[in-house]
Amino acid sequence: MPYSDLRSFLTVLEGKGWLKRITKKVNKDWEIAAVARVVFQDIPEKDRPALLFENVEGFDIPVVVGVLGGSRSIYCQVMETTPLLLMQKWKAAISKPIPPVVVELGLCQENILLGEKADLLKFPVPIWTAGQDPGPYITSPYVITKDPHTNARNVGTYRAQIKGARKLAMWVNFLQGGRLNIEAWWALRQDAPVAIVIGCDPTVGVASVSKPPQGLDELAVAGGLRGEALPVVRCRTVDLEVPASAEIVIEGLIRVDHLEQEGPFGEYSGYMGPVAMSYVVDVTCITHRNKPVFQAFLSQMPPSESSLIRGLGWEGALWKHLVEDLRMPIKDIHLLESTGSAGILVISMEKKHDTQPREAILASWACQPYLGKYSVVVDEDIDIRDLNQVAWALAWRSQPGKDLFVMDNMQAIQLDPSQAPAEVSQMDPARRHSAKVGIDATKKHNFPPVALPPQQHLEFVRAHWHEYGF
Repeated sequence: MPYSDLRSFLTVLEGKGWLKRITKKVNKDWEIAAVARVVFQDIPEKDRPALLFENVEGFDIPVVVGVLGGSRSIYCQVMETTPLLLMQKWKAAISKPIPPVVVELGLCQENILLGEKADLLKFPVPIWTAGQDPGPYITSPYVITKDPHTNARNVGTYRAQIKGARKLAMWVNFLQGGRLNIEAWWALRQDAPVAIVIGCDPTVGVASVSKPPQGLDELAVAGGLRGEALPVVRCRTVDLEVPASAEIVIEGLIRVDHLEQEGPFGEYSGYMGPVAMSYVVDVTCITHRNKPVFQAFLSQMPPSESSLIRGLGWEGALWKHLVEDLRMPIKDIHLLESTGSAGILVISMEKKHDTQPREAILASWACQPYLGKYSVVVDEDIDIRDLNQVAWALAWRSQPGKDLFVMDNMQAIQLDPSQAPAEVSQMDPARRHSAKVGIDATKKHNFPPVALPPQQHLEFVRAHWHEYGF
C-alpha cells in the first residue's frame, strides 16, 4: 500500500527500528551535519538508521536526515520491495508510469505565506560543511519546472543556497531537465516558474534523484513506484502542481538572465564543488503543513545518503535500458558508492559473443552520459558488489593492450575535481568534456580451473561451522 506522506513513512521506519530520535538540542549550523557524518562513517551500512532531530536550537521544526538513503534496507522500504527485486521495481515504474491526479485541497497548503511572511529563515536549513559552505543549503529539494511549449514537467534535485529571506541560488547542471526548461523560458524572455518541494511521499524523492529518461515525468514515475496516481494540488502563485501532502513548498520565479555567485558546496565527490554563477529564485509564496518536518539529504564525502539513493536509482534506469530496451544478457549493474555512485560503473553479464561487453559499456554511456568515467564489464560469476572479486577479474581476465579502450570528448562529471583546478568556475567549458575508459574484464578463451576446494566441501563446513569451534 503506498505511503500517504513523509510522516506515514517515518512511522513505518520507526516500527522497524530504522528511525533514531535525537532529543538533544542541536545546532543546525554544524551539529546536524556532524552527527549525520559520524553515523554514516562509524555505523555499518546495514545498521544505519534514519535520523530525526527533534530539538533544533532556535526552531520548533524537526529535521530528518537519511530517510531515503540511510541504508539499502531503508531505500528498499521506500520502494516496498527487496534488494533482489529492486531493479525490476525500477524497470516497471519507468516502463509503466502513472500520471498524477489533481485534487482540490492538499495538506501542503494548511499554511499559506505570502509577501514578507514568506520567510525562508523560519526553517532550520542546515549548514553541511561548516567553515566552507557559504551558508545554509537545502539538499533535498524536489524542484518542479515545466517546458513552456509542451507543459512537460520535470522534477530534479539540485543544491539550493539560502541567500536571504525570500531568495535562493540554485545550481542546475548542464543538460539536466530542469535547466533545459529554465533556458526555454528565458529564450522567450520570461521568468521561469518553479516549485521546490521539501518532504513528501518518499517515492517522489527517489524519482527526483534517479534521472529517468529525458521527457518522462518524475511524478508519473513516482506513481509507477507507488502503484497508483500521486495526488497533486495547484500552486498558489505559479502555474505548477505539487504533491498534495508535501511538508513544505516554496513557490517562486527564476528571473530571466539573472545569475548570482553560489557555492562552494561539499559535494558527492567528497570534495568542495566549485563556485558557480547560478539561477536565482525569487520566492513568491511558501506553503506548509501544520507542524512541518524539514527533510534533508546528507551529501559530501561518500558514504552519504545522496550517493546511495543516486546510485540505486541510476542503476535501475541503466537496468531498464540495457535489459528491457536492448535485451542484453545483464546479470547485475553497480555504481560504486565510494565514487559518488558516478565515477566507476561495473556490469556483470552472461555474454553470448565477444562484442557484447563493449556494447554494454557504450550503451550505458549513451543512456547516462555523465556516469562511468571508468566502466568495467565482468562475467556472471563475479559478484560485482565485492570489490575483491572485481579486482580479481580485472587483474586476471583482461589485457590492457586489447581489452581497454578510451573514448575522448565524452560528457564529463562536472563535479569531478580532476577536470580542472578548484579555482575554475563551474560554468567553465573545461568542466564539460572528459575521456572515459571502458574495460572488458570477461574471459575470452578457456581458463584453467579456479583454485578453490569443491563447493560441496565448503557447504559442508559452513553447515557444521560450530563444530570447528567458531
